[in-house]
Amino acid sequence: MMHVLSSRILLRPTDPERSRRFYKDILNLQIYREFGTGPDRGTVYFLGGGFLELSGRSETPPAPGISLWLQVSDAKAAYGHVVARGATVDRPPQREPWGLVEMWLTDPDGVRIVVVEVPEDHPLRHRP
Repeated sequence: MMHVLSSRILLRPTDPERSRRFYKDILNLQIYREFGTGPDRGTVYFLGGGFLELSGRSETPPAPGISLWLQVSDAKAAYGHVVARGATVDRPPQREPWGLVEMWLTDPDGVRIVVVEVPEDHPLRHRP
């Protein structure tokens, strides 16, 4: 059995400074740590129970199937926050047929970000 102690998503952006601005200024993710120097330095952000690391540089964007799922307490407030900071939102928050409230946006390299609110009445909030 593998005992995972921590987790981290690693992204190699095509333009590290642009991506750092997006995650820090638009999404307002808090920095856990930074390492290295120069434009390709690493920045690690808190992501609830895990971390998001932007480090290095890639000539191509990440695979198109990659998505980040970020749970928030209030999707409507998150929408107001990112729009006020200049984000282009692909789809404002709305309640899905499966009961979650979801907002969709993409990072500068096209990584899909799903911002999710789990309403009080949703089964995910209650154990059977």
